[in-house]
Amino acid sequence: MIRLSTVSALVFLSILHFFSFSGEGAPLPPEEIAGKYRNASPVQWGEHVSGTASRIAAKGKEIALTFDACGGKKGSAVDRDLLDFLRQERIPATLFLSGRWLAKNRETARELAADPLFELANHGAEHRPLSVTGRSAYGIPGTESASGAAREVEANARLLEEITGKRPRYFRSGTNHYDEVAVRVAAELGHVTVSHSHNGDGGASYSQKKIADGLLSLRGGEIVLFHMNRPEGRTAEGLKEALPLLREKGFRFVKLGERPFVFEGGTPGP
Repeated sequence: MIRLSTVSALVFLSILHFFSFSGEGAPLPPEEIAGKYRNASPVQWGEHVSGTASRIAAKGKEIALTFDACGGKKGSAVDRDLLDFLRQERIPATLFLSGRWLAKNRETARELAADPLFELANHGAEHRPLSVTGRSAYGIPGTESASGAAREVEANARLLEEITGKRPRYFRSGTNHYDEVAVRVAAELGHVTVSHSHNGDGGASYSQKKIADGLLSLRGGEIVLFHMNRPEGRTAEGLKEALPLLREKGFRFVKLGERPFVFEGGTPGP
């Protein structure tokens, strides 16, 4: 008898729910998306492909802070110090939650969804690179087809909606790697694919000084990528050092939903 882990079971149930979903306003099922993009051959691969949002159209000195929660054996923790600091300083942020992280942190997700300071976004069901050909990044295999890409996006969208009562609008893949066809697949499912213009913490590996120095170099309009699932890192310390100084310089912080995007290579479309 096959025994599924808690994470695998949740992802499996979400995918089943996706396949069985139908009704007015429903996204195209994976097989229809696969048919639509069967002959589409991607030519781009990476963090900044056509159709990804890399910046915001800022009103002056504004920055969008985003935080990934990746999940897995070493990535399912919660950086409470970081979240407490954001709340204490009333700093808004967009939080990208994966299905693997949600499997361990459903109540935390509900708590975050209820806080108007934060908006929740989609970080993929299994935290995989979004590909239609199976390309990998950092040794993590990507989704293998348009159907696989659709499942990676939609299964976690359904899980987030089930947990929080709200469907996410924004998607960032595991590893933040894409091909441009997979980005269009995500658009078919009602998601804007969000990359970044500044890597804030290097997967929670940067030192406090490197995090703070990077933030203090910003000029406005950046989407900054951090992590909220690695409390052993120095992300919170770097933010505590830099954000008050940025405020003194007149910077403001916004959620992604508060400003239009600047897209790589033009706005994506189905």
